[in-house]
Amino acid sequence: MLDAMPAPANFGKVAVVMGGWSAEREVSLMSGQQVFEALVSAGVDAHAVDAGRDVASVLASGGFSRAFLILHGRGGEDGHVQGALELAGVPYTGSGVLGSALAMDKFRAKTLCRSHGVPTADAKMVSSLEQAQQVSEEIGFPVVIKPTLEGSSIGVSMVNGSQSVKPAYMAAAEHGPVMVERRLMGQEITAAILGEQCLPLVSMKGAGEFYDYEAKYVSNDTLYQCPAAINDDLTVQIQQYALEAFKALNCSGWGRVDFMLDEENQPYFIECNTAPGMTSHSLVPMAAERSGLSFEQLCMHILADTLTAKELAA
Repeated sequence: MLDAMPAPANFGKVAVVMGGWSAEREVSLMSGQQVFEALVSAGVDAHAVDAGRDVASVLASGGFSRAFLILHGRGGEDGHVQGALELAGVPYTGSGVLGSALAMDKFRAKTLCRSHGVPTADAKMVSSLEQAQQVSEEIGFPVVIKPTLEGSSIGVSMVNGSQSVKPAYMAAAEHGPVMVERRLMGQEITAAILGEQCLPLVSMKGAGEFYDYEAKYVSNDTLYQCPAAINDDLTVQIQQYALEAFKALNCSGWGRVDFMLDEENQPYFIECNTAPGMTSHSLVPMAAERSGLSFEQLCMHILADTLTAKELAA
């Protein structure tokens, strides 16, 4: 993190790019509105932009100096918009094309992280209901059946027996490629990354069967702990794994790495989010606050990563 925050004028005209066309559009709009209000409050010349597929040309023709990307899901968090902005010459927050694409694909992200020594739960891709049934039996119930290219728990099902595989597979397949993963029954813990620093860990538990869309963005019954109530050794281990995963996936700027503990409190990488939620229920702002950063300061730190050395010195 920066020792001193640049003056708001250094950022020029900033687009807060939100919305988009993914299944996570509504969450992105909520996140984007809060980021937009925070930047305006800090004195930045920020403008809310609801992204269409012409977003790169809109930003280039609109005279924007840089973009705060708070798009969630496919199209905005998978490298597509990042690539378009690279071609348009518009600096943007968060990970680049490769990091965004790798992190968005849950199965490939797991494979890459495992090759760098970060533990992951057993998982396989499936392309039919028959395969889903077979792989679920091979891994052993309970399992999680999920889309590999979605976030916010969209299309995710917890499956405790063979009778539940069909509806779970059908729900996931509506959103593209499907993965079956061993379900871990311990705590869910997340590590927010800001620059090259891992912020205090957060644990969360929804009122329902798991930390689903309702628990993440709607319910007031979700239980959070920051810092997570785990011992110091486990905290350090998870933070090290988070930084290693972030690096292995070529991510940069900011993000969030999610873990599950098994019954013996061993941590396993689940996924990496390169543009995490920034809503009233979101985890990165919670971790930042614990480390002494207000929401406004957090947004400014993320935006500052788009400045060149010359702009920082101005």
